Amino acid sequence: MTISSSLNAGVTGLNVNASKLATISDNIANSATFGYKRSVADFHSLVLDQTRGAYSAGGVRVTTGRAVEQRGTLITTNNPTDLSVTGRGMLPVTSVTAVNSTSGELPLRLTSTGSFRADANGILRTSSGQALLGWPANQDGTIPGYPRDAVGGLVPVRVDANQFEGDATTRMSLGLNLPATDTAAGASGAPRNLTLEYFGNLGQAENLDITFTPTVPAAGASNEWTVRIADQAQAGALVGEFTVVFDDSRDAGGTIASVTPLSAGTYDPATGMIGIAAQSGPISIEVGRERVPGGLSQLSDTFAPLAITKNGSPVGTLASIEVDALGMLTAIYDSGFTKTLYQIPIVDVPNANGLKPLANQTYQVSAESGPFYLWNAGEGPVGDIIGFSREESATDVASELTQLIQTQRAYNSNAKVIQTVDEMLQETTNIKR
Repeated sequence: MTISSSLNAGVTGLNVNASKLATISDNIANSATFGYKRSVADFHSLVLDQTRGAYSAGGVRVTTGRAVEQRGTLITTNNPTDLSVTGRGMLPVTSVTAVNSTSGELPLRLTSTGSFRADANGILRTSSGQALLGWPANQDGTIPGYPRDAVGGLVPVRVDANQFEGDATTRMSLGLNLPATDTAAGASGAPRNLTLEYFGNLGQAENLDITFTPTVPAAGASNEWTVRIADQAQAGALVGEFTVVFDDSRDAGGTIASVTPLSAGTYDPATGMIGIAAQSGPISIEVGRERVPGGLSQLSDTFAPLAITKNGSPVGTLASIEVDALGMLTAIYDSGFTKTLYQIPIVDVPNANGLKPLANQTYQVSAESGPFYLWNAGEGPVGDIIGFSREESATDVASELTQLIQTQRAYNSNAKVIQTVDEMLQETTNIKR
């Protein structure tokens, strides 16, 4: 009976508008919640098979979901591990409860923003109990090749604020001028000495003693030096010995003409590097390429160290951590040494709006969202990771209040339909009287 279908349609209208009111209430209540994604209610008409000459109202049904792809405005904070994603993709997190249980694979959760701080165990987590996940770096700061379609390589990001770290020296650059007058006939032949500091594997400072001895000819100028490098950490053992000859032509005068290894050490003319075996391990020292300015030179009558640099640092304590746009979490020590500890990937799915919403602005991969893939931040379709930032709620309060008025009117109208049907049924009942 069409009058009964009208009653059913009015009842479904009340139900779906009540659902929409619930989503609006949720959105307004979370208008100040960081990372909140709007709840949306979509209405769909129900169409029944119609008999000729009569129409039966099918009513309406509602589907609810989250507009995960909508992004809120980013605001600046003073915490380097307040993280947000610009553009597509989300951060990988898991529950601290799962981390503490240490049983099985960690469940993957997704969030678009989070304020992560180290807890008592050093794990970066939010106040709501979501631990940040990342790929751990090797000791040298490189990131191994982890699977991109599985969570097996992801571990909770852990930073120990009390840790010490040293950085052994592996490379030096020696910019130094030797006096050309020392290799001329009649010179004294006295050696020139230089001491270079390097850092060992335990962060201790050690010294390399470098002696430059000129070859003095009977006539003219030899432009030749014997370079000996001794390591004090090995009781003065000779770790490098070379003959260096300098060019005296008009075009390349003063540059290296040749470097010949003698009893110890190696030389690569392609890179201009000599290699020595220090107590801490191999060290490469840049002295310069043949007939190319830079490194060692022989000019005039001045012995002058011009530009001497080295990597490495003494032992330092952790001062701060930062996450760059590529997702590299770097530890910065008070000695000036920096080291990459983790890489934070970006998680992406084909249909972000199909993600299953969970508590605390986190989401779970579902059949509707499609499988996940772990991207490097800033590559492919995903955005960058921004530190010192939080993503505000995607709720537009003015828009929600407008919809609230519309929903109220629609609810009142459906209630009026039910009231009208009730009056019509009453009239039908009165016919029998």
